[in-house]
Amino acid sequence: MNRRTIFTLLFTYGILYPVFAQEKAAKTIGLREVHVEGKRYKHSSEGALSVDVLTSDSIQKYQAGSLMQTLSRLPGVNAIGIGASQSKPQIRGLGFNRVATLENGIKHEGQQWGLDHGLEIDQYSIGTAEIIKGASSFMYGSDAIGGVIRLSPPAELQKDGLKGIFNLLTKSNNATYGGSLQLQGRKGNWVFGGGLTLLDYGDYRVPTDTVHVYNYPVPLKDGYVRNTAGRENNFQLRSGYVTERFSSILYLSNYHTKIGFFANAHGLEPQGVDTALYDRSNRDILYPSQHINHFKLISRNTLALGTHKLAVDLGYQRNHRKEYNKYKAHGYMPPEYPAYMTIPMQLERLYDKNIYNITIKDQFAWSAHRLTIGANGEYQDNMIDGWSFLIPSFRQRAIGFFLHDHYQLDAQTTLYGALRYDNSQIQTSFYQDWFESELEDGQLKKVVRANAVDRSFSSLVWSLGAARQFGPWETKINIGKSFRVPSAQELAANGVNYHYFSYEKGDASLSPEQSYQADFSLARRTTNSYIAFTPFFNYFTNYIYLNPTPRYDQYYGAGNQIFEYSESKVRRYGAEIRMEYRPLLHWKVELLGEYVRSKQLSGSKKGYTLPFSPAPSLLFDVSWLPKDKTHFKDSYISLDCKWTMGQSNIVPPENLSDGYQIFNLRAGTQVQLYRSKIQLRLQVQNLFDRKYMDHTSFYRLIALPEQGRNITISIGVPFGKNSTS
Repeated sequence: MNRRTIFTLLFTYGILYPVFAQEKAAKTIGLREVHVEGKRYKHSSEGALSVDVLTSDSIQKYQAGSLMQTLSRLPGVNAIGIGASQSKPQIRGLGFNRVATLENGIKHEGQQWGLDHGLEIDQYSIGTAEIIKGASSFMYGSDAIGGVIRLSPPAELQKDGLKGIFNLLTKSNNATYGGSLQLQGRKGNWVFGGGLTLLDYGDYRVPTDTVHVYNYPVPLKDGYVRNTAGRENNFQLRSGYVTERFSSILYLSNYHTKIGFFANAHGLEPQGVDTALYDRSNRDILYPSQHINHFKLISRNTLALGTHKLAVDLGYQRNHRKEYNKYKAHGYMPPEYPAYMTIPMQLERLYDKNIYNITIKDQFAWSAHRLTIGANGEYQDNMIDGWSFLIPSFRQRAIGFFLHDHYQLDAQTTLYGALRYDNSQIQTSFYQDWFESELEDGQLKKVVRANAVDRSFSSLVWSLGAARQFGPWETKINIGKSFRVPSAQELAANGVNYHYFSYEKGDASLSPEQSYQADFSLARRTTNSYIAFTPFFNYFTNYIYLNPTPRYDQYYGAGNQIFEYSESKVRRYGAEIRMEYRPLLHWKVELLGEYVRSKQLSGSKKGYTLPFSPAPSLLFDVSWLPKDKTHFKDSYISLDCKWTMGQSNIVPPENLSDGYQIFNLRAGTQVQLYRSKIQLRLQVQNLFDRKYMDHTSFYRLIALPEQGRNITISIGVPFGKNSTS
């Protein structure tokens, strides 16, 4: 810990503690705001699991480059980031296909298996984000083995009216500018709303002038990570009919982004980049790049019949992702791109996935029981194209049946139970190279890269839990079994992953992951404090991971190391802690901590941890919340420091990560202007421009540090009103 950090702690402690000691006996102070809630609804579907909640106001307050980077402030939640604007979720060290993300009741399906595939969701459109920590297969089936992120739109207006908010923002690090318009309204029983978001950003900067990409020194002009600029435009529409007993709402959204990849670390040779071309502008998007379009159409319907509440959710999604790159021959690929090819020369890969979802459930009371029975089904059809191959086309069908029971034992005690059966089938398609290779026997032949695979999986999972209230204390315990179906790339991958400079091979004989887990929670809430401690334990009988081998590919990737999907027994445990205290009327102190440890108990990496394991961290935040009843309202000034330990618990070929401390500053207020309250917000992330590497970052693999100091300014202009305002 450096002297600046120690001084900050002593300074904060020296101010707060004497004042608190004098005022403690004289004041009873109420908690004005808790943006993360531990206690949820009495009959919530997550049972006794730990749940954190962020409102739209908190999301905007802590806004980072992507939704998951924003949510990663919460203990136990991390972002596997690629650059400044793309990231995927990680909960308690589990990510990729082990965390399910739901938007408007439907599981979001993209290409989440890849390191550089982000979450295609507009964070400006979210009304509430709920993070369920712990295995949740009993609720949502496969892919929820690590946890769930549940996203909901803003609550519908209760009375006739129209209101909205217009947000403008700019960021200094990558010269972002953009805005978002969000609307919602009601007329009688009809509700409607929607939004539009436009963002434009340039290459982001890091506090270094040179990085080493696989031992090649790569100079960075003025610290810019070349070719990481991007454009993003999203829109959402919703409309429906709502009464006390019936509701039917249709949601339509379209997410589109175009973003470049760091040119020195994606398919192009690290030293073979035309720096004069790539450094000419910080806003152009050259090769390699990706274009993503994610379309959603969701219908949510509920009907109350006596003691029964019926719900039917229908969803359609299309994830259309194109990767563009300069053609470069590897192995036996033709040195020049053949004129007879119908695939465009710059189309490295294309994934086009269509997804259909349906969920039907009935919730009803029976004596002291609150029962939910239902079923859900999903169908995926993923087609591929491009001159480079990694995974084949595939089709996947899944159906599940579930039963949840909430039993109110007494006024302070609730018991939970769940049972679920799932069946899934996946079919991958045949694929062979479009060019000939010379085999060991001297023959020239188009090599078969993927055979047709047809696998079926089934699993029975369960969960038991209890919650008990002891005055201001709340305790929870949950035990259960979960599962996850192997994904298409785990079963049938056979190609170079240029994002990782590796050759990946699947295993068609893999079994579904089976997990046994125990989750605990102890929380206490008073008028001016909140504390929550949430330890967990997890055991996998066959965790699937990408295992590096001593072999190297000689045909397709210029000698890249071969990685194979394998299974091993894994033990995991850890905990999160959250403390919030208001020693004075205008002050708030917050402490957030997380720890997770994994160990492989079998296989070739026995004794090692799992890839991308987050390092232990602790965040300390001090906020000043002044009161002004005339011109400025809901003002705040906040300074936080995050300590992250070095990560020495790694699995080869991972490298060690050093510990670091970073400071962030936030300030905001509302200014009354005519009938509107203008929202002004300021953030300074990485206040002292510290050079550090996050162990869960994709670019940590090539020792590229996180972005440097970033100043974000946003202005929110609310307008309109409804009769309740």
